[in-house]
Amino acid sequence: MLNRALRLLRTYHQLTQVELAGRLEISNTYLSEIETGGKAPAVELLKRYSEVFKMPVSSIMLFSEAMDAERKPGSKLRVAAADKILRLLEWFEVKDAVKKNA
Repeated sequence: MLNRALRLLRTYHQLTQVELAGRLEISNTYLSEIETGGKAPAVELLKRYSEVFKMPVSSIMLFSEAMDAERKPGSKLRVAAADKILRLLEWFEVKDAVKKNA
């Protein structure tokens, strides 16, 4: 889920992959691999996301709890809540795209 959250953060702030890759000081290819789930971002990169989007790393990591779902009691509820938040953000993303094309 972390890859979805990072992609949605970028699109919510209306940044292209090229723009965000530049701000994060990584290649566009690497950013694409992160957003598609092909690679996991390092903690240092999450700190850079935190600086770019002016939000704590802990807020970004909320969406990564799916990785720990089987190890922590009660985490399935948090994962479900995070998934619903992501779905809502995706709905806003689609709605915004439709609005721009109208």
